[in-house]
Amino acid sequence: MQGVRVCRQKFSRRFTQINADLRSSASIRGLFLVLALASAVNASTLPPGFTETSINGLSNPTAMEIAPDGRIFVCEQGGRLRVIKNGLLLSTPFLTLSVDANGERGLLGIAFDPNFAANNFLYAYYTVPTTPRHNRVSRFTANGDVVVPGSERIILELDNLSTATNHNGGAIHFGPDGKLYVAVGENANGPNAQTFSNMLGKILRINSDGTIPTDNPFFNTTAGNNRSIWALGLRNPFTFAFQPGTGRMFINDVGEVTWEEINDGIAGSNYGWPTTEGVTSNPAFRSPLFTYAHGFSATTGCAIAGGAFYNPTTVQFPASFVGKYFFADLCSGWIRVFDPATGTANGFATDISNPVDLKIGADGSLYYLARGSSAVFRVQFSEPMLISEAGSDSAVALDSVTFIRDPFPLTNLFNFSADRRTRLMLFGMNMQLMAGENSSAVTARAEDASMNVYPLAVEFVGQAPGFDSLTQIVVRLPNNTPTGQTLSISATLRGKTTNKVRVRMQ
Repeated sequence: MQGVRVCRQKFSRRFTQINADLRSSASIRGLFLVLALASAVNASTLPPGFTETSINGLSNPTAMEIAPDGRIFVCEQGGRLRVIKNGLLLSTPFLTLSVDANGERGLLGIAFDPNFAANNFLYAYYTVPTTPRHNRVSRFTANGDVVVPGSERIILELDNLSTATNHNGGAIHFGPDGKLYVAVGENANGPNAQTFSNMLGKILRINSDGTIPTDNPFFNTTAGNNRSIWALGLRNPFTFAFQPGTGRMFINDVGEVTWEEINDGIAGSNYGWPTTEGVTSNPAFRSPLFTYAHGFSATTGCAIAGGAFYNPTTVQFPASFVGKYFFADLCSGWIRVFDPATGTANGFATDISNPVDLKIGADGSLYYLARGSSAVFRVQFSEPMLISEAGSDSAVALDSVTFIRDPFPLTNLFNFSADRRTRLMLFGMNMQLMAGENSSAVTARAEDASMNVYPLAVEFVGQAPGFDSLTQIVVRLPNNTPTGQTLSISATLRGKTTNKVRVRMQ
């Protein structure tokens, strides 16, 4: 019998990490004004194999962020920052701020310090209620599920606002460089987006203490807080996201009457508003990566209002979603999936009541914040699935970088080497056995490059110790397994077959 080369990471290192991570358009005159007609909680229409659950009880939510420990913090426009813990919305807000919540103003953004586990710092973007009205970024210190009283430290005061209450932006996120990025709308005044005399209509970049990095692209040509300008020419960048691993940044800019945009976030870029909207050939401006037109259909809308890259620590969705970018439209109530490699998008979910934010959990779930439903929804893939390495279809299997010829040493709970037969321990999701079932409920097979099929004996099916959502499946390879090629392995449980994962035969 020959050995098998499978994953690049050892079981203990790979799954210890997993265990740690598991524990407006002008026509509507403002992004939030249209939402006064909010509906009751409604379930969306999802692709086959996906299910969702909701966490209800929010009031006019605007944004959310997942804390390093898995709690979900949700901004309510009126100034309360709510905490969802272990799937439940806590009755006591983390904090309650006095804000101006007129139009699109209010509590609009939340971010966690990269060192949150040690310093308990988190940041909020909100509209100051006193005259002169303006937006502010402040830092707070957490004490468990509530704020430390009196811990607010003002990090950045933005420009004074006009009487227009729309186009405030509001998203804040730390980039892979440890800097805090702040998305600011142009306050319904297009020329603001093209001037260096204010911070409106821009993406800003600051240090966590509010100072300004000297390597900002316009640091030496601007003055004061305007040195924080990192990119310009934006109308209302209500949401943006960084891709885990690559650090790539996508900026969602809400359009006026024609186009919604996904822009490549690159330092020093000018995205053209108000001179241009949508795709442009003007060399002075950076053209968007993707646009969609205004309307009310499965591919059109009025306000792009959420974005998240699917690169979680644990890949729960089928491998075809890895590296893709989820984005939502507020008015048409859908979520679509953008492929950066092809520049195209496909549908994912519909019938959502005013989505305003999207996030990907470390466990691979997609979370969306539905303002019209006053709820956070968690979307999971419910079909049986074998776990593959992130960004590939290579199997995650026990136990070492290379399985040598029999008998290979198994250092975990199982040691089947006595009969000198090669076995793999694969890991699956949504493959828990029901009462009365045993390993015979699961069948497995391998296919070679010529589509020849090799039945695999399933010897054990059970919960992976310490990982409630993972099932371990031990299969024995037959003697006639071919050498020197890749095999595709799948498993079937209760009539449903998993995805195929690859192993390399030596």
